[in-house]
Amino acid sequence: MAGGPMMRSYLNDATVTDRRLARTTLRRILGFAQPYRASLAAFVALLVLSAAAGAVTPLLFRRLIDDGIATGDRGLVLTLAAGAAGIALLTAALAVAERWLSSRVGEGLILDLRTAVFDHVQRMPLAFFARARTGALVQRLNGDVLGAQQAFTSTLQTVVSNGLTIAFTLAAMFAMSWRLTLVSLVLVPAFVFPARWFGRRLAALARTGYDLNADAGQMMNERFNVAGAHLVKVFGDPEAESARYADQVRQLRDLGVRTAILGTWFRVGLTTLASLAIALVYGLGGLQAIAGELTVGTVVALTAYLGRLYGPLTAMSNVQVDVMTALVSFERVLEVLDLEPALADRPGAVDLRPAVAADGASVELDHVTFRYPRADEVSLASLESVATLRSDPTEDTLRDVSFTVPAGAMVALVGPSGAGKTTVSQLVSRLYDPTSGAVRIAGLDLRDVTAASLRGTVGVVSQEAHLFHDTVAANLRFARPDASDDDLERALRQARIWDLVARLPEGVETVVGDRGYRLSGGERQRLAIARLLLKAPDVVVLDEATAHLDSESEAAVQAALDQALAGRTSLVIAHRLSTVRAADAIVVLADGRVVEVGTHGELLAAGGLYAELYATQFAAAETSAAE
Repeated sequence: MAGGPMMRSYLNDATVTDRRLARTTLRRILGFAQPYRASLAAFVALLVLSAAAGAVTPLLFRRLIDDGIATGDRGLVLTLAAGAAGIALLTAALAVAERWLSSRVGEGLILDLRTAVFDHVQRMPLAFFARARTGALVQRLNGDVLGAQQAFTSTLQTVVSNGLTIAFTLAAMFAMSWRLTLVSLVLVPAFVFPARWFGRRLAALARTGYDLNADAGQMMNERFNVAGAHLVKVFGDPEAESARYADQVRQLRDLGVRTAILGTWFRVGLTTLASLAIALVYGLGGLQAIAGELTVGTVVALTAYLGRLYGPLTAMSNVQVDVMTALVSFERVLEVLDLEPALADRPGAVDLRPAVAADGASVELDHVTFRYPRADEVSLASLESVATLRSDPTEDTLRDVSFTVPAGAMVALVGPSGAGKTTVSQLVSRLYDPTSGAVRIAGLDLRDVTAASLRGTVGVVSQEAHLFHDTVAANLRFARPDASDDDLERALRQARIWDLVARLPEGVETVVGDRGYRLSGGERQRLAIARLLLKAPDVVVLDEATAHLDSESEAAVQAALDQALAGRTSLVIAHRLSTVRAADAIVVLADGRVVEVGTHGELLAAGGLYAELYATQFAAAETSAAE
């Protein structure tokens, strides 16, 4: 009676009952249930049958005792016993059918919700991921989705099954002895009110446990990924880290002991009260049976019904928290789905590739001004663990920027840190849209083309080449899933890294590790370039692709880049100005504005900002060589 499912009910966070749900939430929840309405109807019908069948058994025992055993009617005894056995088998079959239907509905909802959230989050702008905590997003996909599906499975089953059980049981008990039924109900407050008190205490402990588990999980996540492990080994104190983690799990241990003891008191108390109620019915009912006011079978049936009454009554006392917990989980999922992607395809968006094939892949920035979006435009407070999101406007990062990269040409972007170079590259690949002005490729505004055709046209290599924890082949095929093994080898040779890959233990099937950390920085960059070559885009954006490499690695990567850029329109952001001297044109940015445009020789002769930057780097290089 006071076992697992009911106990779990009291581990829910009771604070959700204070949450105000949007008026449209329930309607939208029913919308998710629409494909499963037939299964849900069958599920409810089975719950009705199961509750009715359970209510019949004590009545059979009553007749078996009063009309069978008391009169010595062996045939009736065997018939009623067989009937009770048949009902037990029917109840078991109904339980299996209920579980099958609930699992079909529940797992189907999990699939629908997870795929909907995953697909929606993938289409969010880069600013969303820059702000949201990854753990909070994963929680929406896991914990909240599971909580949401419980609205149609365990919560629905709790409400319908327990409600029907209580109704059938009370009806049968009042029909047999309304006086004894009223006496037995006197103890109901002794079940319900302590249960609610224990529920609040258990919920408080559960909230503390969630927080402690989250802290411990966050610590493991940060320390066990390769970058975090490297930082700890270089700067950290392993003994202090172990002590900190031990303190967290020690608190979890103590909390677990308190929860176990409190839960035990809860179960023992309810079991004791149920036993007292049964003793009361046996005592008063036995006296009435001796006086001839009740039959023995009626007394036995009433005590059997008590066992079916107090458990559901106690569980239903907390049903508001169950329902609200499921609804709030649903609302948290809907909250993510309601956050509109800022870069969705416009109605009537066109394919960019025919225009590129006809007119060439020229890139144009036309009077572009840009500011990064505010927090409240791209994120949710609940994903950032803050009370409210900032709504004050951000400053412009780019101001009236205009320049053109002719088809097949290479234009370099240079300037001091914070000048807006990376922002330009993000606009060209449409990770953001300009606040005003336009970015065009082949004469088409990027806001008017499909995202798929833009991805097929523009390829990017950044200064931090990211690789998934997968094989070399899988990382390369991320850019072109249909690539053959010969295509992979050709791209790897062009990227000047085939010899290395061929020497790996499993060749292209070698797993590169978390973020590719089993490879050096230069090797990761060349794999990223191989991925770019496999994709074969018309426009290449290089964002400081050699910024953090040593001279040997830089030479190898630069040779690979020369191969990647050949015949393609390219926009190159470079910190080392020596790498862009051969560019067809160099655009110099400062404070978000274009301050100079020209070739390397022209800009040096002009003696402006570019000449200053070049002189500074040249002097620094001479000093380093002298040392």
